[in-house]
Amino acid sequence: MAQEDAVRVSTLELFFDLVFVFTITQLTAVLAHETSLRGLLQVVLMLGLIWWMYSGYVWLTNAVAPDRMERRMVLLGGMAAFLIVALAIPHAFGAGGAAFGVAYLCVVGVHTGMFAKGTSARTLRAVTGLAPYNLLSALLVLAGGIAGGTAQYVLWSAAFAFEWVTPSLIHGAKGFEISPGHFVERHGLVVLIAIGESIVAVGAGAAEEPLDLQLAAVAALGLALSACLWWLYFGGDAARAEEALAAAPPERRPRLAVDAFGYWHLLLLLGIVAIAAAEKTAVAHPGGALHAATAVALGAGTAVYLVGDVLFRRSLAIGDGAWRAAAAVLALATIPLALAAAVLQLGTLVVLLVGLLVAEARRLAPHRPRAAVP
Repeated sequence: MAQEDAVRVSTLELFFDLVFVFTITQLTAVLAHETSLRGLLQVVLMLGLIWWMYSGYVWLTNAVAPDRMERRMVLLGGMAAFLIVALAIPHAFGAGGAAFGVAYLCVVGVHTGMFAKGTSARTLRAVTGLAPYNLLSALLVLAGGIAGGTAQYVLWSAAFAFEWVTPSLIHGAKGFEISPGHFVERHGLVVLIAIGESIVAVGAGAAEEPLDLQLAAVAALGLALSACLWWLYFGGDAARAEEALAAAPPERRPRLAVDAFGYWHLLLLLGIVAIAAAEKTAVAHPGGALHAATAVALGAGTAVYLVGDVLFRRSLAIGDGAWRAAAAVLALATIPLALAAAVLQLGTLVVLLVGLLVAEARRLAPHRPRAAVP
């Protein structure tokens, strides 16, 4: 256990994660530009494909430390491929589809190659079982990017579905080794930088208008909403998640990791992207009403984030999520408020989440005996 706890995130991994900041920025821009069912579908497909492989790189550095020159160079090559994927996002369902597909195939190739060259025999067998599924998914992405049109949606949907059922096909990622401290810390940093994108979106929206008291107030509400997202995830759950993962038998950790940090973190990230896209519009028009689609993105994005957090906590058995599930329903109920003014929905969501956090803190606070009255 002491050896596992000694494995922590390296500065190269943090540098690698800077690409993810750009990826979230690009996805947010796509949804902000086209807040519709088609825009949402595009973002869901791209985020699902990207998160599958990005999370795969987290698993990679969890097992293969980037402590040698050749490993660092290979990892930087994967970073370059991810950068091309991110650059292609705005036009991925158009002229950039083929570039997205080629870069994605490179991402898969680098991942498989580095995993295969630097792991134990047990993990190598697991990687050998995983590689054909990843390669097939990447080829579907490439074929869809080249084909374009309806075929692209069909092929990318197939790749998305195929990737996320792969853990069941390979028996829950059995054979991979998990170092709990590193694994939880790395995913926490990814969530943190994604939440940071929502703050960037607030700044981008505010930059479109002259700063006045109303704009400052709405920007502060946007920051408060991002702070609530941070508190919901980092207010103790990260530490409990590490403890839960460390306490699990090594053979069960891969399945727990797939569920908690794969599936449910996808929902967390999708919620953050939707919130950031809506905030960018809301802050740009602080006194006006939001379009129905933008209001839905803000309310539903918050709800999806809460649901993802509930399922994350439930997978690791680290807390009761009943109150957060109820808050998700109430977040949806805020949607009509934005049809009157964006500030009403933002303010109500902040009050809702602050109230949730305060209520949970009081419920979990230790009951101390009162001092005896002399």
